[in-house]
Amino acid sequence: MAKEVKSVNYGLEKIFEGAQDFLPLLGTDYVEFYVGNAKQAAHFYKTAFGFQSYAYRGLETGSTDAVSYVLKQDKIKLMLTTPLNSKSSINDHIVKHGDGVKVVALWVDDARSAYKETTSRGAKSYQEPKADTDEFGEVVTAGIYTYGETVHMFVERKNYDGVFMPGFVEWKTDYNPPAAGLKYIDHMVGNVGWNQMNVWVKWYEDVMGFENFLSFDDKQIHTEYSALMSKVMSNGNGRIKFPINEPAEGKKRSQIEEYLDFYEGAGVQHIAVATDDIIKTVSQLKANGVEFLSTPPEEYYKAVPGRLDIFDHELREDIEKLKALGIMIDADEEGYLLQIFTKPVEDRPTLFFEIIQRMGARGFGAGNFKALFESIEREQAKRGTL
Repeated sequence: MAKEVKSVNYGLEKIFEGAQDFLPLLGTDYVEFYVGNAKQAAHFYKTAFGFQSYAYRGLETGSTDAVSYVLKQDKIKLMLTTPLNSKSSINDHIVKHGDGVKVVALWVDDARSAYKETTSRGAKSYQEPKADTDEFGEVVTAGIYTYGETVHMFVERKNYDGVFMPGFVEWKTDYNPPAAGLKYIDHMVGNVGWNQMNVWVKWYEDVMGFENFLSFDDKQIHTEYSALMSKVMSNGNGRIKFPINEPAEGKKRSQIEEYLDFYEGAGVQHIAVATDDIIKTVSQLKANGVEFLSTPPEEYYKAVPGRLDIFDHELREDIEKLKALGIMIDADEEGYLLQIFTKPVEDRPTLFFEIIQRMGARGFGAGNFKALFESIEREQAKRGTL
């Protein structure tokens, strides 16, 4: 039996004693979005979320079919890619899904081995192992498909000292707004279709060696009108966590159904990014124009002390400041967490971001589900999609 132990690295890592990790993952390398206008999207993420210019690939570097801007904030790297002509297959993805996540890149020590291990276990190939070189060394990449048209790219960069990877140059700009305190990607959530959650849970178990360490059914995640089910998948060291959601029957259309309708298929629903000071981060993001879901009612915050007392935790932050910003609080045996969710960052009600600060807790805010989904439903009602 695997034994869980608490790690000093954010208190999040899981170590499976006696188990062979055939796919050792070192962390999230980058997340690539396919977008209609990468230049403008880059300006948005810099201005709104405090990302910094990092790397660039385009006509000036010899790329004639697509342009990519890479943004960085602490350990988070976002790549924004736009096609440069109508013949590019990237157009098909944008026409069908709108702006969205195409690649969730995983940092590995051996990309060839990662590709061989996963494809031998049934993964569909996206890109066979490929070594790109320049004067700074070599980066090896290989990719497989996961749910929908989403891709996991394995990135091996142990022999590279340049900026990002070959084909890119350092992107220098005079405009670099202050960082917002975002540190790393805590988890990324995928939405899949009806009765597909367990299919993809098994895929992550069989193909990538992940474990399902948390599950929520429609009895836990529901409101008066809608429901969903979710299972959280984690790799061996706990650095990579992928909750997977599917719709459940309800009186009205759930947020998962809305996503699937507008994204036109399965895909990444939201990216959770961690901060060490959520009050400061959210205050800055709001000042930058980032829109968040509506604040939970007064009754929610009155119940918080009692929820913390169950686990004998004491809230270190000023609850009035948390309430003023609409930040939610949840707790488990390990500690508590603070979280808040943006509205969709595009016109299609699909991709959004979560800002999270963990104070020891390893969960995903189960105690906040009802308040969160009621807030989402209020937005759905405005859109006429509930």
